[in-house]
Amino acid sequence: MQTAGENRIRIAIAGLGNCASSLVQGIEYYRIKESCDEGSSERYGGSRGNSDIIGLMHRDLGGYHPSDIEVVAAFDIDKRKVGKDVSDAIFAPPNCTTVFCSGVPATGVEVKMGRVLDGCSEHLVDYPEECRFLLSEAEEATKENIIQTLRSSGAEVLLNYMPVGSEQAARFYADCALEAGCAFINNMPVFIASDPAWARRFEEKALPIIGDDIKSQLGATIVHRTLADLFKKRGVKVERTYQLNTGGNTDFLNMLNRSRLKSKKTSKTEAVQSVLAKRLEVENIHVGPSDYVPWQKDNKVCFLRLEGKLFGDVPMNLELRLSVEDSPNSAGVVIDAIRCCKLALDRGVGGVLYSPSAYFMKHPPKQFPDDEAYRMTELFIAGEK
Repeated sequence: MQTAGENRIRIAIAGLGNCASSLVQGIEYYRIKESCDEGSSERYGGSRGNSDIIGLMHRDLGGYHPSDIEVVAAFDIDKRKVGKDVSDAIFAPPNCTTVFCSGVPATGVEVKMGRVLDGCSEHLVDYPEECRFLLSEAEEATKENIIQTLRSSGAEVLLNYMPVGSEQAARFYADCALEAGCAFINNMPVFIASDPAWARRFEEKALPIIGDDIKSQLGATIVHRTLADLFKKRGVKVERTYQLNTGGNTDFLNMLNRSRLKSKKTSKTEAVQSVLAKRLEVENIHVGPSDYVPWQKDNKVCFLRLEGKLFGDVPMNLELRLSVEDSPNSAGVVIDAIRCCKLALDRGVGGVLYSPSAYFMKHPPKQFPDDEAYRMTELFIAGEK
């Protein structure tokens, strides 16, 4: 087993949006925090274990720390990002997430022009330039270009951060990962890991894949699932529920085109249905984005309601409002998914990583209650599953 510092985890990113910005900021942020913490440990006789650092589910995951992650390749289609160093591109418009680590050093990695395909919805032209994508005039990359960049960079894991509804683009990058020999993390609601045909291709190539559709660290889906599971365990029958979300980032703007929402709604709805004691009829469950509110920027506001009956068929209801910064919330999970992929590569394990997928993703190939998925993932990290 490699230990932290002996080996880097080389990642490539397809889509330098808000989520990628938070991830790259986080790698540097926790490198600094860890460096400061190590200094304190040396002075006071402490150790570099899994001690508390705010925001991490695992400081040490199988011998790897966040600081071991290195971006070696990146692709985008926005002219304000293509051709720039990753450290600059992550702060370029239309990105609007919180800047919690402004001093990200130059990576020496230039953002390459990717493939557009269905990655840019036609309705975006009706909105201000600072809120939407501006297509680069650079020549689009071919599949061969992408594969060559992945190979020459030494990328081990490719992260898919395509916009919601980018079915063709997501599958394009998954195909590139297969050809280049990279593990793949599908953070978006396009069904790849949960598609048996795609899963089989990664298994045949002995390449790990985690997917589909990242859960936030403490977001609408995980809270909704936890409450639904609590109702079940406490003998309360859920009769109706909704989850309404508003936000002001490009993800919410993109989802105003309702034709791009099919996979997203399926993913989020199934994440909740799968933990209910009894599946609800379609008319009794609504889970999905509600509206785009520009001034919210990357802040996401979720309104949850569950209606049910408890002892004696007496009715009750629960309402909750959750406000989170959307992109750092997902980065806190992706940073663990990356390290789980690296562990699988070290161990020669290919195909779908079922335990991490169940814990980290909304629409994994196999759904499990979150407490069980957590235990399964801990066993995977320990090499026992």
